[in-house]
This record gives sequence, structure tokens and C-alpha cells, in this order.
Amino acid sequence: MRIELQPKAIVYFDGVCNLCNSAVQFILKQDKKQQFLFATLESDTGKNALEQVNKDGKRIDSVIIYYRGKYYTKSNAVLLTFKLLGGAWQLLYLLIILPEFFRNAVYDWIGKNRYKWFGKKNECALPSPEITKRFVNKELLK
Repeated sequence: MRIELQPKAIVYFDGVCNLCNSAVQFILKQDKKQQFLFATLESDTGKNALEQVNKDGKRIDSVIIYYRGKYYTKSNAVLLTFKLLGGAWQLLYLLIILPEFFRNAVYDWIGKNRYKWFGKKNECALPSPEITKRFVNKELLK
């Protein structure tokens, strides 16, 4: 009998954004299987993810999810998160049927206004010791 470990999804987020930090706290609370790891976009690991996503020359200002060898951004990243959380949250994944250009337009509108509506920190918040275990660093990704 072969036991296969489920790969973890890595959430790269804007560490100074209050909305993004609240989203991470939400995921941590709902993630009963502890299948998510986290890194800020400002970290070396996050900058590396941005480089991978920005290969086509377009600047991405988005949450990024790395899962099973693929990067997801904008509304695709958000919807994948709900799907992976399972339970009733996975029903929100049904929004994937909406055209991506529409979903991303809504995502971009919220993203452009996130600091104005939710505020911004001067620096990334330091997680508690038990949550620190869920954050990745460059050495873990080698």
C-alpha cells in the first residue's frame, strides 16, 4: 500500500495589506487539514514567485497560489483557495463558470482600492510562533 502525501498550496500575499492579512487569518482558521503554507510577496520567496508569474512582461499585482506545480493568480487563486478549503466554502468555486475577464475585473477593482478601504501596515506583521510554522522561506523550497 502506497501512502501519498497531499501537496500543500503556498499562498503568496501582500504582507502590508490589511485585507490580505485578514484573508490569511481566515484561511488559517478554516484550514482544518493544514494544507496551506504562506509567504509574503515582499519576502525572497514571494519575489521569486512574482518573477515566475511575470515572465510574460505583465506586472501582476495579485495574490498568488502555487499548487501542484502551477501558479494561480487573481480570481483563479481566490476560487482555488475556496475549493481547497472544502466544506461549504468549496461551493464558491462554482463562480469559476463566470468569464475570467469579468472575475478578474472585479478582483482588480477591489485590489486597486484595498489600501483605501481596508488600510495598510507600515511593515509586514509578525505571526505567532504556532503560525510561523506555516510560513515558508527560500530554504524550504529548494
